This record gives sequence, C-alpha cells and structure tokens, in this order.
Amino acid sequence: MEIQNSTTQDIGEIFRLYTIATDFQKLKHVVQWPEFERSLIETEIDEQRQWKIVIDDQIACVWATTFDDPQIWEERNSDPAVYIHRIASNPEFKGQNLVEDIVHWAKEYALSNGKKYIRLDTVGENQGLINYYTKCGFDFLGLKELKNTDGLPAHYDNASVSLFEISVNNVMG
Repeated sequence: MEIQNSTTQDIGEIFRLYTIATDFQKLKHVVQWPEFERSLIETEIDEQRQWKIVIDDQIACVWATTFDDPQIWEERNSDPAVYIHRIASNPEFKGQNLVEDIVHWAKEYALSNGKKYIRLDTVGENQGLINYYTKCGFDFLGLKELKNTDGLPAHYDNASVSLFEISVNNVMG
C-alpha cells in the first residue's frame, strides 16, 4: 500500500469512484454527492491536495485535503487543521479499513504541516458514517446547520453537516 498525490492521469478513475460512491449513497437513501466539476479536481491535483491509496497498481481510494474550510467550520476554521473531503473507495478493496489508513497518514501529514487537528464533515445525520468515522478514531462533534453555502458543492445547500475531529496532539503526544 502506498499513499501518493493523484495526477491528471487519475482523473477518469477519480470520477469513476465518485460515481460508485454516489450510486451507493442513492441505495442507502442518504444525501448524494452532486457531479463535481472537473476543474475542482484539476485544481486539487495542481495544488497537490488530491490523494490516492495505491494497492497492487490499482487506485484503492481517493480523497482531497485543504487547510482552510471556513464555510463549514466557521469560527473554528482559525484552528490549525487539515480538512479531509470526498473519500471514495474502490469496491474491490472493500473491508480493508482504508479510512483507518487515511487517518494514520493524516496524523503524520498534519504534524508535518504544523496542524493540531484532522477534521472532516458529512452532509446530514448519516448514522452509519457517524459510527464508522468514530470507529476510525474521530470524535463526533455533532450536527451543525450551515449558514453560507455559496460556492460549496450543491449537496451542501440548505444542509446540516455532521462534524468530526481528531486532536493530533492527544493521539501522537
């Protein structure tokens, strides 16, 4: 298993994994991802914020990171944090606890970038994801109504989000 930055050659596979994730969200009757703009993914790749887990020369999982997420985290955005978005796994690697691998990587990534927290959100109150992310080491901080979703992907419109956090200092120190 290797964690690497995604490249422009990965864009087709990234969108394939997003489609699989969205189809799964439809089956589960939870909030679904919209079709993301290709330019969003290209920008993340250019800025080295789009990541992948590679196993046996296949992309097993993708996600994006940022150090800034003010519309979702509002006043807490000033905390030094790495934010994880759009985790999408290849079903061929189901059951391999890839989010736990991302968490382990994110701890090192956060520390090497001077951050104290690893954070993520999910739209709505998806109890399955809440249970899964807490099993992976995140604290569930509760549900929050978003105030300003201008410029965010469409699934955030008029939504509440479940917020999750890991304090890197508590885990690593």
